[in-house]
Amino acid sequence: MDPYVSLVQDSKEPLLDDPKQYRRLVGRMMYLTITIPDITYAVNRLYQFTAAPKSSHLQAAYKVLHYLKGSIGLGLFYSATADLTLTTFTNADWGSCKDSRRSTTGFCMFLGTSLISWKSKKQSIVSMSSSESEYRAMGVGVKEIQWLVNLLTELQVPQAKAVAFFCDNTAAIHITNNAVFHKRTKHLEMDCHKVRKAVTNGLVKTLHVKTDQQLADVLTKAVKPGQFHSLIGKMGLNSIYMPS
Repeated sequence: MDPYVSLVQDSKEPLLDDPKQYRRLVGRMMYLTITIPDITYAVNRLYQFTAAPKSSHLQAAYKVLHYLKGSIGLGLFYSATADLTLTTFTNADWGSCKDSRRSTTGFCMFLGTSLISWKSKKQSIVSMSSSESEYRAMGVGVKEIQWLVNLLTELQVPQAKAVAFFCDNTAAIHITNNAVFHKRTKHLEMDCHKVRKAVTNGLVKTLHVKTDQQLADVLTKAVKPGQFHSLIGKMGLNSIYMPS
């Protein structure tokens, strides 16, 4: 998506004459996100306008189609020799929705170097700070980690050590590792308990990652082409038409 264009619902644009065309297009794209993580954020944004789509929304959907046509050979690579260790990246884009000012949560999880789980979703409530939105994203990530760890244990692939849990917000990491509740975190008590319990029990280990190396960035907002291709390359998306 174009990082310089903000899609909104409350605009003076007229509604599309045939909204069913837009809904069919976005509905088909939703199925593609099962195997194509690089369009997950774009489809998540476009889906939010299916009730009353406008021309700018349709143009953004066409832009996703152009990207898909130009990246037919791009897909996830799963190595047969990859280490079976879980690694997680979580991120949030604070107040990114111009209509509701809700933040967007994104996470991606790797088994060794193989991307096995990813998500982009608008948060259910408005966060009052970037730390709060990041912490809520960490709470969503912890729930997914717990499920994956149990699944891998049943598949005879137990995790011998805490899952590396990368976040680019130092304030959220400090709250996780601080056993003292502050007044500003009382409204986060449930998420605090959930994430801190996972840290205390040794399920996850929170680590800081630089913003430009945050792989979940492409799941929370539109980024510039250079950064976008760099991040999806690190996520394990390779083209079968490119020389190895």
